[in-house]
Amino acid sequence: MSLEALSRSSGLAAASPREADLDEAALKRMEDFYSRLVGAGLIPGAAALIARGGKLAFVGLFGALKPDGPPMPLDAIFRIYSMTKPIVSVAAMRLVEEGRLILTDPLAKFAPAFETARVGVERDGELTLAPLKRPIMIHDLFRHTSGITYGFTGGSEVQKRYLEANLMSQEKTAAEHVETIARLPLRSQPGEVWDYSNSTDVLGRVLEILEGQRLGEILGRRVFDPLGMSDTAFFTPPDKLARRAEAFSLAMLENLRIDPIAAQAPPRCEFGGGGLVSTLSDYVRFCAMLAGGGGARILSPRTIAYMAANHLGAEVKVDHPLLAPGNGFGLGFGVRVAPGLAPTIGSVGEYYWGGMAGTAFFITPAEDLFAILLAQAPEHRDFLRQTFRNLVYSALDRGRLPSLRAKRGEG
Repeated sequence: MSLEALSRSSGLAAASPREADLDEAALKRMEDFYSRLVGAGLIPGAAALIARGGKLAFVGLFGALKPDGPPMPLDAIFRIYSMTKPIVSVAAMRLVEEGRLILTDPLAKFAPAFETARVGVERDGELTLAPLKRPIMIHDLFRHTSGITYGFTGGSEVQKRYLEANLMSQEKTAAEHVETIARLPLRSQPGEVWDYSNSTDVLGRVLEILEGQRLGEILGRRVFDPLGMSDTAFFTPPDKLARRAEAFSLAMLENLRIDPIAAQAPPRCEFGGGGLVSTLSDYVRFCAMLAGGGGARILSPRTIAYMAANHLGAEVKVDHPLLAPGNGFGLGFGVRVAPGLAPTIGSVGEYYWGGMAGTAFFITPAEDLFAILLAQAPEHRDFLRQTFRNLVYSALDRGRLPSLRAKRGEG
């Protein structure tokens, strides 16, 4: 029933597991796995989806919406945190397609406060400031090579300053938030190191400057409204609060000074790097657009392919737990670049990302596949992402995939 209901709400056709080349015994293992996690008290509940050949083929709803809450509904609203980043990146690439933004544009062209940016260099326990070898470019914001960092991902002296600046506070506007970032030292020279960061917050502010609107309005006009993503926003209005999924605890996020995304009205600062809530139906629409399997045309297929390519050259140092060996990074997505090396099963060309509370998605062009997991369990997010990918790939059966593509008119 969930599959047919999601098909109606998302606008994508449904297919049986057999039609989508999915092994039914493996899908049963997936259902049993998430039921065990609920029973063991690791997660209150979860929603999972697999689409193949442009059709919805599996939907699973497990456990409860919140601790001691009602059963997980199909229209549950989840904090998606960093799964906001791909959405903001797509909106930004629309401006690239329109000629209003160029990846080699210096950031200071739009945010002059970055003209005086410096790199923090640690020597003998002291932090000194060094000039930039080159300016931060818009390209760096997309691919996290700007030198900007996150305060909660490490213990360097620069990251300590990020924590002290309380960047996740809702007391500032987006403009004030980015001005604060501009006053902080960079952790590395632009273009030299991949460092997961507040860069997408800054990219969102660039959109606001170019468009003369708040980020939520821009995303609504350029992404949400065309795709019919009616529940995705930077807040949960009072009439939808009963549908919001909750974790057992958000203490871990609060200890890291991460915004709990609890607003019931548009917040003062709409974080482009991690402020959205969304539903399974809404994110299906977003993934289907990227995968070319449905919805409005937001970007050219060539633009999407460019975003999903690896943009980290050999000159970029990668040493970060969020980007495991065998993976690179594109314009808003992680990208699988090797069949081995990575800690999970996967296919070269897969692009993906996840959220701090335990959400994840990936799109695999070679398998004509996308999959989404939504859960609210911050302390188990890495475990959930890795096991989800392994469970999905173990369910794939390539035997009938060419015939499915033929049904879609792809030859």
